[in-house]
Amino acid sequence: MSVNQQPAHAMLSSAWSALRGDPAMLDAAGFVEEGALPAFFPVTDLASATMAAGGLAISELRSHATSTVPASVTVDRRLASMWFHWSQRPIGWVPPAPWDPIAGDYLASDGWIRLHTNAPHHRKAAERILGEHQDKAGMAKAVGPWKKAELEQAIVEVGGCAAEMRSLESWAVHPQGIAVASEPLLHWQQMQDEIRRGQSNYSDPLRGTMRQAISRSTWRPDATRPLYGLRVLDLTRVLAGPAATRFLAAYGADVLRIDPPTWDEPGLVTDLTLGKRCARLDLHKQDDRAIFENLLSTTDILVHGYRPDALERLGFGVEARRHLAPGLVDVCLDAYGWTGPWAGRRGFDSLVQMSTGIADAGMQASGADKPKPLPVQALDHGTGYLMAAAAVRGISERLKTGRGIQARLSLARTAKFLLDHATPNDTTALAAETPADLDPWAEHTTWGEARRVRWPVATDGCEAKWNYTASPLGSSPAEWV
Repeated sequence: MSVNQQPAHAMLSSAWSALRGDPAMLDAAGFVEEGALPAFFPVTDLASATMAAGGLAISELRSHATSTVPASVTVDRRLASMWFHWSQRPIGWVPPAPWDPIAGDYLASDGWIRLHTNAPHHRKAAERILGEHQDKAGMAKAVGPWKKAELEQAIVEVGGCAAEMRSLESWAVHPQGIAVASEPLLHWQQMQDEIRRGQSNYSDPLRGTMRQAISRSTWRPDATRPLYGLRVLDLTRVLAGPAATRFLAAYGADVLRIDPPTWDEPGLVTDLTLGKRCARLDLHKQDDRAIFENLLSTTDILVHGYRPDALERLGFGVEARRHLAPGLVDVCLDAYGWTGPWAGRRGFDSLVQMSTGIADAGMQASGADKPKPLPVQALDHGTGYLMAAAAVRGISERLKTGRGIQARLSLARTAKFLLDHATPNDTTALAAETPADLDPWAEHTTWGEARRVRWPVATDGCEAKWNYTASPLGSSPAEWV
């Protein structure tokens, strides 16, 4: 089928360069199927390019096992667009709503602001400023008299999450917009901890560090399941990080997700825990900290989405992680970037779209009278697949150098990546979903049976499949299998 591959190839080329991949490998990537998600920005090209980047990273890693040229990678644009939304199709049951009843966009006295209240403590923070409300109508009345910038600041100062709607132009001159624009799409830091040395400054529960360092130094990728034998510790929530580790699980990685005792995201776990086991630990308790330290000491890839200083305050900063796990591939993300006045600010995809001008640009282009964000949480998903690609590339680099590596990404920088590649979109809309778009077998989950949209990435000789169905948070012990 004829398809305009140029926009997706341009985005892939830029992403692959940021991933420090071999430019010659770009010739192995191709795209099929017509149509695009309805948006002012090239969301389907973002989906296709970031998933292709992950596929190329897998293909490159496989070549280490097969001693052959990297296999071709083909991404189905239509299926990639679906995976950027919701990959699971429940049979006879309805997943919980993904949004809190009062989360959404509100008109302040001088423009729009978005409140993100999905987490109970974020909702309480907003209600500390605006009062308790049971529905959007009541909250709208409370928001109305406020100036949007003042309300944003007030909610952020008490630990909440909010973002006023800015234009592309105002974000470009905002101190944080300027800071993000100067950051790379991926920031790499080569660690000097050679896994052959396997030394640790920690004692007792970490006596296994040397043994794991030896196994890291001898691990080689499997030709059909390239990530088999690798352990991935997932400390992420909501969308970007969980999408990344779901990708890694598809190619054989043993993914263990760790959440705090009270955290839940019922509207998302049925889709995003595919292929993983999910456990809980309280890192403020000594016994749980010892378990976590032992897990980390035997981890190959750590994926985390805590704010930049959160792990430091828990005693698991960069240096501690290096000592615990020599040779660790450490992939982390935040919302608003790693430099500038907002480094470390709480944020989510929908808020970043408001801050960076995406929602305003969509409103202006469509002639709408309210914010018009992207049709999917594309910054989350795009960042997630770039994180997965970075993790796989980090393993490839470790095979060459014997050293660990850290990669940092942010939703705001992915937004800039999308804005930098803004081109007129396909005039052809995505065709309606058909049964042929779904895998033929059922997924048996705790909630009921479901089917998945077929995986968009095809790599010769390598099949994506998951060893575990989706499961509730905290349903597994905090241990490796």
